Amino acid sequence: MEQKPDEGQVAIDYLLSNSRQRWAVQAAQIELDARMLESSESVEFIRKVYHKLVIGELEGKASPILRIFTRISEYVDSALSQRSNYNQRLALTTTADRLNANLQDLTRSSNEYAPRFYPIAQKWHEIITNYVEELAKQVELRQEIDSPYILAVPLTQKQEIFSGRDDIGSRIEQLILDRRRPPLLLYGQRRMGKTSLLYNLGKLLPNSIIPMFVDLQGAPSSANNYTGFLYNLARGMITSAKKEAVNLPPLTRETLKDDPFTCFDEWLDRVEEVLEQNTALLMLDEFEVLDSAITKGRFDEQDVLGMLRHLIQHRPRFKVMLAGSHTIEEYQRWASYLINVQVVHISYLEEESARRLIERPVKDFMLRYEPDTVERVLELTRCHPFLVQLLCSEIVAYKNEQDPSVRRLATLADVEAAVTEALGTGSFFFADIQNNQVNAMGLDILRFMAARGEGVIVNKNTILQEIPGVLESDFQKLLQRELIEKIENEEEGDGYRFQVELIRRWFAR
Repeated sequence: MEQKPDEGQVAIDYLLSNSRQRWAVQAAQIELDARMLESSESVEFIRKVYHKLVIGELEGKASPILRIFTRISEYVDSALSQRSNYNQRLALTTTADRLNANLQDLTRSSNEYAPRFYPIAQKWHEIITNYVEELAKQVELRQEIDSPYILAVPLTQKQEIFSGRDDIGSRIEQLILDRRRPPLLLYGQRRMGKTSLLYNLGKLLPNSIIPMFVDLQGAPSSANNYTGFLYNLARGMITSAKKEAVNLPPLTRETLKDDPFTCFDEWLDRVEEVLEQNTALLMLDEFEVLDSAITKGRFDEQDVLGMLRHLIQHRPRFKVMLAGSHTIEEYQRWASYLINVQVVHISYLEEESARRLIERPVKDFMLRYEPDTVERVLELTRCHPFLVQLLCSEIVAYKNEQDPSVRRLATLADVEAAVTEALGTGSFFFADIQNNQVNAMGLDILRFMAARGEGVIVNKNTILQEIPGVLESDFQKLLQRELIEKIENEEEGDGYRFQVELIRRWFAR
């Protein structure tokens, strides 16, 4: 098999069809997998393993252990895909910690394959930790500035860079304590930091409130039936609660199979026993994805939304908070089931939090800014959390290309140079606005306004004269998306301008 892999695979496929030989094939394949994993000598090899390791056909006692290596390989691949040295180290350190926990489990495991795979896991742990140390040495040798900014994914609890949002945390706490038990909606535009806030809400709330985060964009909404939906809903709650040191009872697919909603309701009874006097905050992120699954007929709205309404009305230990970039009014069926929804609006960072994100994103951050430079970053981004990180990330990258003698002080010229790169790196963000958040008329308005220059207020009548067919609703949609703002002027008539300069520059290109 090792010398002639193609011929060997044909032989294995043939033997798999023969039930009498299946046990022998499994044993041979497991040993081959072990040798392949054992041959790992670098993180580059490890990151590719999950493409090679196929577990499905040979389900057996070794499968749980092989899945450990598959997950670690995926984590390493994700970590190495990070743009900055700093974020690679952060993600790889987390991966090494997970693998270390797996090592402890293998030590206690009664699985007959544990002794075979334990030294391989040890070797992987050593490879990963050695690479993390090598990355740290590279930074020191090159005198580079570590970039802590994260663009592609939400900020988790382990990432020091999360900043601000105390006011929103206080507002959510007040509504949770409201005796009327209203459902909540965390509403904000895309990339405003909704998911990052949900991940970090435990830091802002008292210990008596247990956040339970469920990403509806993932497994729950893509499930084929109610068993899968409720199983993945429970799994998200269990995983999230565990991060707050609360161990919820398990819930299996088998338990849910015959009567999913009744069994889920009985499981919630047991969850409430674990909660004692605490309150569970069930946070359902990207609720629009679940609505799409209902529209496609995968789920019935009365079953799913009726269950949520019943939970809100009859389980005082639970509070429900949806999160999305649309209002409940835009999704009428949700409005009819969830009465008196209280909206918590998440928008730009407060200036103090934005300054901290620019100047002191993490402890011992090495880059300093000339006085006017920070003000310029704030002007260009309007404290938009994603755009602050985007621009600052490009500033760091630009400074790291300069001579070490000038590397650690950012100037206005550095910021302007970084803007051009930021528009390219962040093109997915700007293109989403252009392609998915505005209609053709809205696009014409934005392009017309963008051409007028930075900070210019464009008279409403001028827009109506220059762009035929513009309706009041077109302006309202752009206002709702927080792309423009209305400037009232009794003498010359109302006008509009871009809320964020970086967004204006994209449409002016």
